[in-house]
Amino acid sequence: MKTTRNFILLPAILLFLSPAIFSQQPNLPLEKTAVVYGASLKYFEAGQGPAVILLHGLGAVKEVWLSSLDALSDKFHVYAIDQIGFGHSDKPLLDYKIATFVDFLHGFMQSQNLNKATLVGNSLGGWIALDFVLTHPEMVDKLVLVDSAGLPWSGTANVPLNASTAAEQRAVLESIFYNKEFVTDAFVLRAFTNHVHNNDGYTIHSVVAGFSAAQFEEGNLKSIKTPTLILWGRQDELIPESVAEKMHDGIAGSKLVVLDQCGHMPELEKTAEFNRELLEFLGH
Repeated sequence: MKTTRNFILLPAILLFLSPAIFSQQPNLPLEKTAVVYGASLKYFEAGQGPAVILLHGLGAVKEVWLSSLDALSDKFHVYAIDQIGFGHSDKPLLDYKIATFVDFLHGFMQSQNLNKATLVGNSLGGWIALDFVLTHPEMVDKLVLVDSAGLPWSGTANVPLNASTAAEQRAVLESIFYNKEFVTDAFVLRAFTNHVHNNDGYTIHSVVAGFSAAQFEEGNLKSIKTPTLILWGRQDELIPESVAEKMHDGIAGSKLVVLDQCGHMPELEKTAEFNRELLEFLGH
């Protein structure tokens, strides 16, 4: 039997995969555009104060961060970006590498006249944040890695990350959430329809094809001196908790928080706990 919390959370999760539906909702932040290397990056912006940039994962969109955007905006100047190749942002036919996303993030910060920001990255977004802090350490205030990619792992071996059928989309969703009640037929249909509508299949294919030792960060973790929070879902089926522990061991002084009964996206599945830990780490 579903709890009241599940009834409340499910519509939010259904919506996060559909920017078109979000755009019809009242009280949303205005979608803005930054031009970087001639490409349009779409983003939300809210609040005033120290800058915080929220980086979504593979195949996701800026809307996954709406609750965190709201929670942080009282104290911070918050940006949630559709990264290049995803969401409403342009999708140039590039050979997408982690360094590609890092370059576009750097260009975005320059477009906003940001000399420094806290980076919060989930999954692929965490990997991008990791690489960014290694490339531009002077531009990162604090680092938050949420179920982050970036180290070798085997959890995705049997998961079709670039879903080409509704059945594959269901498999992806079931690997993301601890609570499988979220993965209804309606959810699967909405998610697959949005994947097709967003036209991000090429981007996903290119990113996944580039997963290799040449890009992994395991040998670089000791170089990170930036204050770092590693926040993980204990039941993450995509990137296991053991990866979080390796990151924690590798980044001196990092803080590790593991949320129980939570999968790959704590910002959606454990929203209140996630935002509380995030605000505490940021000092508010």
